[in-house]
Amino acid sequence: MRLGGRLAGAIEVLNDIETRRRPVADALKDWGLSRRFAGSGDRAAVGNIVYDALRMKLSHAWLMDSASPSAIAHSVMFRQWGVSPEKLATELDGDKFAPEPLDPASLAAFQSRNLSDAPAHIQGDIPEWVVPLFEENFGDNWLREAQALALRPSLDLRANTLRATRDKVVPALEEAHAVPSPIAREGIRIPSGEGPSRLPNVTAELSFAKGWFEVQDEGSQIVADLVMAKDSEQILDYCAGGGGKTLALSAIMHNKGQIHAFDADRKRLAPIIERLRRAGTRNVQVHEREKDLAHLVGKCDRVLIDAPCTGTGTWRRRPDTKWRLTQKNLDERIGQQRQVLESAAPYVRPGGMLCYVTCSVLPDENQKQVANFIASDPSFELVSALEGWQTLFGATGVAPLSHDGMTVTLSPALTDTDGFFFAMMRKNA
Repeated sequence: MRLGGRLAGAIEVLNDIETRRRPVADALKDWGLSRRFAGSGDRAAVGNIVYDALRMKLSHAWLMDSASPSAIAHSVMFRQWGVSPEKLATELDGDKFAPEPLDPASLAAFQSRNLSDAPAHIQGDIPEWVVPLFEENFGDNWLREAQALALRPSLDLRANTLRATRDKVVPALEEAHAVPSPIAREGIRIPSGEGPSRLPNVTAELSFAKGWFEVQDEGSQIVADLVMAKDSEQILDYCAGGGGKTLALSAIMHNKGQIHAFDADRKRLAPIIERLRRAGTRNVQVHEREKDLAHLVGKCDRVLIDAPCTGTGTWRRRPDTKWRLTQKNLDERIGQQRQVLESAAPYVRPGGMLCYVTCSVLPDENQKQVANFIASDPSFELVSALEGWQTLFGATGVAPLSHDGMTVTLSPALTDTDGFFFAMMRKNA
């Protein structure tokens, strides 16, 4: 497919997402299935246009004076792919698969407008109602943080040291331009690329089948490290999901001690079995029912809560969720987090640690949630996660956000990772 066909395909997908309120992944999958003639490069290019459009949906629409799928997709070409209006017109000329010509009014708007004149939330490409929450968390830097969440993310991997060292994995992925991550101790990074370039399918690599690495954002790797797990400990991963942090903890503990992986949603937990097998873990028990955890009450050295949240820290990877977030969604997540904290806390032994993680950058889900929990259960006290950061990552020269010198917030602008929050609480006798 030429550029015209790819652009037309992206406009079609964006229209599908808008009219049917569908997740972007589903819309792209269905488009690909109905266009068998589209090669992998075509599908990747269409996907890149769609994701780029959704990441900067508000600013594209403002510059084009139109929120139509056509206007937004054309703006991607002009702003993010470096294709001038004149060059694009030449590319599309005579292409029978090209989309309908862009409305001249939209082109005129794009050529006359300056984004610095737009309202701040449009410059940041976030819902207007979220701005006060960003301001509360990031202060005067909130716009920079919002804009960083609208950029393409890298593909991050974690070398599984139960099978291979990072020094062994990086050369095995040389063709993918893999390099060591800047912060995570076992992290590996593959650049995001530009325009139509596609990320490599690393899960098709023989080294992946051998269990040498896992796909995991660098921020997720960092918060797993901040748990400060030790070889001999008994740890409960209370919201284990697909097992990303469970696997990281197993490697950190050198396959020693014991990790109990549990999630109330069995569907989310299902992939963990195959992942554990491939990774070569021997110190993980998987539990589908909470009643099977009864023997762990008051016995765990550390309990990790990767709490349900709005996912605002993952907007680079899931930009469509940015535009579906509502105050009701946030309130629901806050209630779920409160319930999970109350349910997981009894498993911590006296002197043990309760580790609370979200992939959100909103203070109501993070600092305020932790403060409210400690106020309701004074047997727990906040301890410094920032000290753990300095011990593990201080030499990198990268500093996370910490309002209180205790909790840690990661973000694309601060640490070049997804947005994560981490807090550690000690249970006193």
